[in-house]
Amino acid sequence: MSFQTTPASSMVDNEKPVSPTSISKNNDPVHNTTEAAALPVVDDHQPQPADIEKGPGAPSGPPPGAFNPRDNPDGGREAWLCALGGFCILFCSFGWINAVGVFQAYYQTHQLSSYAPSTVSWISSLELFFMFGGGPIIGKLYDNYGPRWLLIVGTFMHVFGIMMTSLCTEYYQFILAQGICSPIGASMIFYPAMSTITTWFFQKRAFAFGIIASGSSLGGVIFPIMIQRLIVEVGFGWALRVAGFLILFMMIIANLTVKSRVPPFKKPWNVMEFIRPLQEVPFDLVSIGSFLFFMGMFLPITFIILEAEHFGMAPSLAQYLVAVLNAASLFGRTIPGYVADKIGRFNMMVIMCFFTAILILAMWVPSTGNAPIIVFAALFGFGSGAFVSLAPSLIAQISDVRQIGVRTGTLFAVISVAALISNPIGGALITRWHGSYTGLQIYGGVMTLAGSVFILAARVKLAGWKVMTKY
Repeated sequence: MSFQTTPASSMVDNEKPVSPTSISKNNDPVHNTTEAAALPVVDDHQPQPADIEKGPGAPSGPPPGAFNPRDNPDGGREAWLCALGGFCILFCSFGWINAVGVFQAYYQTHQLSSYAPSTVSWISSLELFFMFGGGPIIGKLYDNYGPRWLLIVGTFMHVFGIMMTSLCTEYYQFILAQGICSPIGASMIFYPAMSTITTWFFQKRAFAFGIIASGSSLGGVIFPIMIQRLIVEVGFGWALRVAGFLILFMMIIANLTVKSRVPPFKKPWNVMEFIRPLQEVPFDLVSIGSFLFFMGMFLPITFIILEAEHFGMAPSLAQYLVAVLNAASLFGRTIPGYVADKIGRFNMMVIMCFFTAILILAMWVPSTGNAPIIVFAALFGFGSGAFVSLAPSLIAQISDVRQIGVRTGTLFAVISVAALISNPIGGALITRWHGSYTGLQIYGGVMTLAGSVFILAARVKLAGWKVMTKY
């Protein structure tokens, strides 16, 4: 199967070629704010790719402080060291968050056994909210000052929050330490990892995002198994402390290797910087799709252990489901990223989102035995893992790289609201269905399916209905 490359200008006015001047006159917010519009074309004799960030219509001379993404090395010692540091950061941040299912199950049967599932799930929901919700502020700090101090302060807060969690016994203590302090630190290290990699890679950008995102998958495999084993061997407190020391070690590597090719450019704070991306229809469609997809994506991760035990799976086997899910997502975050650079990032995103949604509705809902639940965990990990690695590359594709921190932060701030409310809604559905997980499963499937439709709409808005167009 081969994908044809269509110039971006052919996507306007029923696919008739449109001159750069007419695009400017139409005040198309996408074409006027992306890398292509803001930065000079390297070689006017080369054919223009289909991606908006690489499309035609660039001015003849670079504006002040211009940064040409086509000059990104797409490799080399410093670039791959940055990718290594990003891998370590995703291991410590998103990888830690991916273990929320273990804590949900443990707290409900130990320290917080007197609380309802929806109440306990606020801990994991706050983790997700603060990790993603800090995006606009942290993105702006990144654009103004670079990644160095964000990484240092974030490392301290993340490790400190985990160490304090090891001492917690009351609900409010878990909320403050694990639900607020630790994820704020995780947020401060997560965004620099996602933003710096954009300055080193261009043609291989989706693949590079896949590599660093695979760190979250590996963390999601190691942390659940390690914590559950250590709880038995040395108790809950020391299990958390060992995890904290491991995160500290990985973050030392990240602090030494992660840096940006683009020097920070200080600009005054302006709330419109965060609102302006929402004036672009493609950005809105991607944001809405991501919001809806996140409303359902974390439900299997959070509740699959409890759901499996509900249907009779032995706890000794169920405790590995989160590890199985994250192990499969390691391939889901690398292979689709590599393929996306070949067939188009939006194309790959649409395929993987629909695959994940159909999987929840067609497989998770009817699964009651051990074998189908395990198979679902693996396939869901592969499908949902692609979303994490591809979402930032979609934003980079329709953004000016010099604003990537703010624009990526705006997307994840939108996502954070879904992350905050999805798990409590899931817990409430379990209570509403008198302990049955069917309502939660249907809800998760419908939300991910709706999100997939909006991602598809963004692709159609940008590239039209031609299936074979690489975009």
